[in-house]
Amino acid sequence: MAQVTVSIDGKQYRMACDEGQEDHLIDLAERFDRYVSHLKDSFGEIGDQRLTVMAGIMVMDELSELQKRVKGMESEVLTLRKTRDEALTKADKSDSVLTNALGALAQRMEDLATSLAVKS
Repeated sequence: MAQVTVSIDGKQYRMACDEGQEDHLIDLAERFDRYVSHLKDSFGEIGDQRLTVMAGIMVMDELSELQKRVKGMESEVLTLRKTRDEALTKADKSDSVLTNALGALAQRMEDLATSLAVKS
């Protein structure tokens, strides 16, 4: 396991993470620190624990909103896939009808050509 030191509200925390995830953990800590700093700027010194809880709730609120958006997008993707599948099925049927019509037309032209050749 790798270990990194992150800073939240000016305090250092040593944390463990999987190898290769160090930069990701540092980035997450920096983002969380921005939430804490924003709250501290807005409300002043209201206690570390309270600031941390409020920042955690803000992060969870953002996560909840993003989950709703993802759910909506997944629903939209399913609708688009269904529409695409229906369009492809319709196109396949249209291609089949057109192929049959062209085949029948070609056969009629051959029959006419044969008929004209016989009359000549």
